[in-house]
Amino acid sequence: MSVSEQDWPDSPLDAVDAAFTALTTGPDPMTLDMDALGPDTGLPGGVMTLPALRDWLLDRPRAYAARDAVWRDLVRRARLDGPSWVVVAVAMAMPALRRHAGRLHSGWSGDGADLDAEILTGFLTALRDRVDLAKPAPYAALCMAAWRAGHELRQRAGTAVPVEDVEHVTGPRTPHVPYGHPDLLVRRAARLGLLEHTDLEPYIDLRLGRRAIEPIAARLGITVDALRKRMNGIDERLADALAKGLLTSVVSPKAREYLQSRSIHRTKTRTGLATASQRRTEAARAAAA
Repeated sequence: MSVSEQDWPDSPLDAVDAAFTALTTGPDPMTLDMDALGPDTGLPGGVMTLPALRDWLLDRPRAYAARDAVWRDLVRRARLDGPSWVVVAVAMAMPALRRHAGRLHSGWSGDGADLDAEILTGFLTALRDRVDLAKPAPYAALCMAAWRAGHELRQRAGTAVPVEDVEHVTGPRTPHVPYGHPDLLVRRAARLGLLEHTDLEPYIDLRLGRRAIEPIAARLGITVDALRKRMNGIDERLADALAKGLLTSVVSPKAREYLQSRSIHRTKTRTGLATASQRRTEAARAAAA
């Protein structure tokens, strides 16, 4: 099924529904294999069409394990497998998004499409980066992000001060000078050897940019668990360095030498583990051949 340009909806939420219909009907509809989502989820077995799966979840609001399993899979696919799965993820949440939109539209004097777009943007931002799949209830977190985005738009619209009244605005009008710059502290930590330079950008993306971990792990060629463990180790070293003043004061040559030696040791250990893993993989392939 296709949607012509003349028939394409103006509402962002309606547009997602139209795209979802196109992706899930016809001779080759998108589906999900329930058996691949793991045991003890309570999901039915076999392959399900996505509209059928959405209806199944709607009919079982207390099927928490099933919902979490489905949404962890949907979020991973949306982050790693292309825009079609982004459309699917939004459409699977559409009943909740429309409920939020209906409540937020009440009393809203602006363009309804603008509010829908903000709700959608909040959902997509959380889908792309904000929701941590190691935590429970990813679906609830996504829907809350959508609600919050729409609510904040209403708050901004309701508290805007007209330009002609600017003289009556209380408080300072001079922008605050940027202060802190945690990214500079992280870069200083890398120069000292508290984290390896190959981990610098991933750490900034994850901890400061709050980006999703799955695409970064895929780009680095390691598992999500391995990257999470690596980032947690950096967190511990940075916290210790901050407590000792290593990131905010002059570091002695002896301390700098020690930190660099620890960095070299971590790099060698990581290289050795990667080499051993590669050899095991090659040996397994040779045995299977």
